[in-house]
Amino acid sequence: MPRIVFLALVVLISGVATGDVADVYDFEDRAQEQRYQNLIAELRCPKCQNQNIADSNAPIARDMRDEVYRMMKDGAGNEEIVESLVGRFGEFVRYKPEFDSRTFLLWATPVITVFGGLLAVAVVIIRSRRAGAEGSVLSVEEKARVDRMLADKEQNRTS
Repeated sequence: MPRIVFLALVVLISGVATGDVADVYDFEDRAQEQRYQNLIAELRCPKCQNQNIADSNAPIARDMRDEVYRMMKDGAGNEEIVESLVGRFGEFVRYKPEFDSRTFLLWATPVITVFGGLLAVAVVIIRSRRAGAEGSVLSVEEKARVDRMLADKEQNRTS
């Protein structure tokens, strides 16, 4: 029985030893730690596509977290840190890209889509009203044809 307990402990300890070690950084105060957490939460991991570097276990995300921490310790401001990472990895690392000539279509697409949808709805309503006004009155021939069809249907039903 002691061997089984010993083996279980060895397996348990070896599993813990091989796991990923969480990043441990020393901050001067709680505000600086919160600033760091905010920065790494708003930057996207280039490898993980839609995961921020705070949640990613990819090596590139770990490097980016280290870089954010190093730049913070060197006294860099938030915008300087973000711009440095954008310069290194591209605009993709921002969850909220800035509005400029390169990102115009990205920001304008929702507005264009809404206005396009409203325009399509307006066109459909206008066309249906025109068609309803023009087609609501039956000619004498059409009325006679409808009456014949209804009479035939009624006669077939009673037979």
